[in-house]
Amino acid sequence: MGQTRKIAFVASDVPLAQTARAALVARFGNVAEAEADVIVALGGDGFMLHTLLRTQSLNIPVYGMNRGTVGFLMNEYGETDLLDRLAEAEEEVINPLSMKAQAEDGQVHEAMAINEVSLLRAGPQAAKLRITIDGRLRLQELVCDGALVATPAGSTAYNYSAHGPILPIGSDVLALTAVAAFRPRRWRGALLPKTAHVRFDVIDPEKRPVMADADSNWIRNVLWVEIQSESSIEHRILFDPGHGLEERLIREQFE
Repeated sequence: MGQTRKIAFVASDVPLAQTARAALVARFGNVAEAEADVIVALGGDGFMLHTLLRTQSLNIPVYGMNRGTVGFLMNEYGETDLLDRLAEAEEEVINPLSMKAQAEDGQVHEAMAINEVSLLRAGPQAAKLRITIDGRLRLQELVCDGALVATPAGSTAYNYSAHGPILPIGSDVLALTAVAAFRPRRWRGALLPKTAHVRFDVIDPEKRPVMADADSNWIRNVLWVEIQSESSIEHRILFDPGHGLEERLIREQFE
């Protein structure tokens, strides 16, 4: 991407991230995000997701450096060679999911998610969900702790913990994964085309309340949730050469 000169440094509230930002700003300067060639995000994966969603209208690439815990979407932290690393960084372009959900009070909520949209039971009893794909009923009743739709970029996050598949970063598919499915007991989910429109309807929501979550944006007591990939929105993420999302997704399957 050429030698980067104008950098906007942003950091999570964690002291380690704030200290790193102060050191980097002192060394390289700082500009407003809208004037930057690149945004450098300091924190963990949660902060990276927040930064990507918050700045999506700017069309500026984001280079993350890990000052958090997991750091799957982040590069290793380093100060001395930052300009060289930014100049050599490889760009990955990913599309988010959009979520539309109606709560029991009638209000319809909308949110975006880079990793996944999930539905989870919000009470002592299992959730009951009806699943419709592109207007066609596919599963009359899924009794479970929850279900989720994950992007390739998010397939190693909650989706993988729920025993869903890891998706190659360039694949035009989404993972539909059950969380602790009780009936059908052996149902393990499905792979869907990226263009699919997924709808969950909550069965018996008063007795079996369900919450919906789009990358930690929670809506409680939902009646239905609709999910689809937004190909018109592109998030640009920078990685050090040889450490991009494709390599990380493959490596994750052999660890």
